[in-house]
Amino acid sequence: MAARATLFEDGLLQRRAVLGDPWVDRALASRNAFNGEFQEFITRIAWSEIWTRPGLEHRARRIIVLSVTIALGRWEEFRLHVRAATEQAGLTPDEIKEVIMQAAVYAGVPAGNTAFHHAQAILQEL
Repeated sequence: MAARATLFEDGLLQRRAVLGDPWVDRALASRNAFNGEFQEFITRIAWSEIWTRPGLEHRARRIIVLSVTIALGRWEEFRLHVRAATEQAGLTPDEIKEVIMQAAVYAGVPAGNTAFHHAQAILQEL
C-alpha cells in the first residue's frame, strides 16, 4: 500500500504540473464512491508511471496527447490539453495549429476541422 500511495502522490504532483491546480482540484473534489478508484488509478498510472518516464520530453508528450485526442475525437480532453499546453507549457497557437494540421493528414480532415474549432475557442478565451 505504501508504494501505491507514493505513486499516487508522485502522480498528483505531475498531474498538477501538466494540467494546473484548478483542474486537478476540481477533478479530485468530484471523487466519490463510484469514481474514486478510477481517479486514483489514472493518477498512479498515467501521471506517475507514464508522464514521468525519461524517454520523452514533456513537450513531446503534450503534442502526442493532442494528436491522439484529435484522432479519437475526445474533444473534452483535447480542449483540456490545449488549455494546459498553452498555459502550463507555453505551446504557441502556431505550434498547436501545426499539431492539428499534422493530425488532420492522418486522422482526417473532419477531425482537423473540429480540432481547429475547439482550439480556436480555447485560445480566444486565453
